[in-house]
Amino acid sequence: MFFGQENVPHAIGDHSEKPPRYWFPAKRYGWGWGLPRTWEGWLTFLAFIVIQSVILCVINPGQQTLLYVSIVAGTAGVLLLICWKKGEPPRWRWGA
Repeated sequence: MFFGQENVPHAIGDHSEKPPRYWFPAKRYGWGWGLPRTWEGWLTFLAFIVIQSVILCVINPGQQTLLYVSIVAGTAGVLLLICWKKGEPPRWRWGA
């Protein structure tokens, strides 16, 4: 390759940079993310549901309310962080 031609496409229509592959698409209305778009997103979402179900079976919310709420909030925070990192950039949308 010649000096200075590192970024020149090799063929017409060659797009070396692919658009990002988001696990979670943005919602059409409002702010946030919708249901997963990829298998990684579905696996993450399913793991979240399973963890929430196990927490509900193991911890009695009526007797250990603070523990239950803190664990549920923590796992929801982890899901939110994953959506933030692997989802479309969030912004308010009006259906466009």
